[in-house]
Amino acid sequence: MKVICAGFPKTGTKTMQVALKELGYDVYDFMENYSYLGKDWFKIFKHGGTTEDFRRMFENVDAVTDAPACYFWDEIHKAFPDAKIIFTWRDEASWTRSFCAQGAAECQPLFRIVRVLSPTYRRFNAFMRSVGRTVFGTTVQRHWFKQDTFSSLIARMSCRRHNAHILQNAPKDKLLVYNVKEGWEPLCKFLGVDVPSKPFPHKNKQGEIMEELLANDPLFIQARRECLVLVTGMAALFCYGAYKLVGYLR
Repeated sequence: MKVICAGFPKTGTKTMQVALKELGYDVYDFMENYSYLGKDWFKIFKHGGTTEDFRRMFENVDAVTDAPACYFWDEIHKAFPDAKIIFTWRDEASWTRSFCAQGAAECQPLFRIVRVLSPTYRRFNAFMRSVGRTVFGTTVQRHWFKQDTFSSLIARMSCRRHNAHILQNAPKDKLLVYNVKEGWEPLCKFLGVDVPSKPFPHKNKQGEIMEELLANDPLFIQARRECLVLVTGMAALFCYGAYKLVGYLR
């Protein structure tokens, strides 16, 4: 482990994932943490974890971004004391707007369907709820016919405590306080690498990452397939039942 991105979700974490990959780092973001380390995280959420747990989980990873790793930045740093820490931040008002926009993006009709019909997505949703309780101190209340709800106040307070903890306790000689709007220069100087010729990336505007995941991520593709199979099976059963009923009435 070389880089721990300790900034809360919605502070440019998806941008940081892309930027660090461009710089040659192997990065575990939210989806990688679920796909490869989901069982470990469920254990930590329920029973806690040790320094050795975090060392084993991330020994072959260069960098971590987003939740739940950002919340446990100090525990990960105990396992990898030479790792550098990047604290991505944004002002609270814009963070709150972005956080709420992400929640709205997850209310698309297709998401409402897959979270009910797909076993794969239900397991993933259980992970997201555990992350929500642990990191944000609140969970999303799902609704069919209106927008999902959560306590943005509780989330903001959790973000404030998290940010204060980083600024107070992260070793200053290993910490970069960074806004992704600053671009490549301060990031590359901190990491000791050359500045790429490519423009600095900007990902997940207004929660667009949810559409990308739904279209391209293997987990979401599997969830869509499960929904299609289930809906097709239900339609076939309905047609068969209607056929038998017509035959009976004749």
